[in-house]
Amino acid sequence: MLVVMKAHATEEQVRDVCQKIEKMGYRAHAMPGAQRTAIGITGNKGEVEAGTLEEMPGVQEVIAVSKPYKLVSREIREDNTVIRFPGTAATLGGPGLAIVAGPCAIESREQAFAVAERVRRAGAQFFRGGAYKPRTSPYSFQGLGEEALRIMAEIREQFGMKIITEAIDHESLDLVERYADVIQIGARNMQNFSLLKRAGRARKPVLLKRGMSATLEEFLMAAEYILSEGNYNVALCERGVRTFADHTRNTLDLSVVPAVQRLSHLPILVDPSHGTGKRNKVTPLSRAAVAVGADGLLVEVHHQPDQALSDGPQSLFPDQFDELMTQVRQIASVVGRGVPEIGMRETLAVSR
Repeated sequence: MLVVMKAHATEEQVRDVCQKIEKMGYRAHAMPGAQRTAIGITGNKGEVEAGTLEEMPGVQEVIAVSKPYKLVSREIREDNTVIRFPGTAATLGGPGLAIVAGPCAIESREQAFAVAERVRRAGAQFFRGGAYKPRTSPYSFQGLGEEALRIMAEIREQFGMKIITEAIDHESLDLVERYADVIQIGARNMQNFSLLKRAGRARKPVLLKRGMSATLEEFLMAAEYILSEGNYNVALCERGVRTFADHTRNTLDLSVVPAVQRLSHLPILVDPSHGTGKRNKVTPLSRAAVAVGADGLLVEVHHQPDQALSDGPQSLFPDQFDELMTQVRQIASVVGRGVPEIGMRETLAVSR
């Protein structure tokens, strides 16, 4: 169910409705919009008795939500969610494209700083790097753990970029929440419902990647788990699905971008690196992702990809990332988007 407040409803009236919903044994989720506030109701087994709510001051109407996912649906919020970060122009959602770049895994301080300097100079606002790596083989490099998180915290301090990194379980999520700006939930954990609930109780935004075989509804329902716990700062990420194709690592499903935007208010980014698995396909698919309306890109960049401990074949050289950014800016302007420019503080940091 959804309670739609009047355009000029006061904060006190919104609070009173939320308290009433809680007294009825349900959970209230207030979603402020540009014109009015909507209050989602979860925890109900069936239809909520609307009579008493409709009579409360400030309430315009009470309507049923038809989708199985409620809080992520455009039925509860027509305006697009924009996740903002104080002190920077970087956002997830909104008119500015979010450019997330960095190595698949943090291998050393020298490697991380070398990549960070180049991607920041090219225009990335977010630095991505793996501290915990869930690998297919138990003998592959598993990441540096908290040491990598400390390195990325240094990168944020020097270059002004926000940090996005993956949590793979409850223990690592506690540390990622402490060090990072955005908690990533990877494809393998998209339906780890216990981890999703823990991310929903976190105080940091969450970037949720689509599972390797997940349908659109499963993808949105996974996001619903996070929002249902009270964390409404969630962004989605398409990173390719597993199909019969063998010319790429995965099949990048760009059609999911407009599909998500029709059904949900959450921003959606695209990861062309995992989506293709091949360096020569990353830039073309990045162009396509921007053209189709994605809210941002996640691109793997390594200064020595042939020596990378993880996903070297899909990592761009820094010069290739420079060219990608040039092309992305050109296409973004055509579709009414832009890439936020580096501010004076960050420019000075990159030039050190």
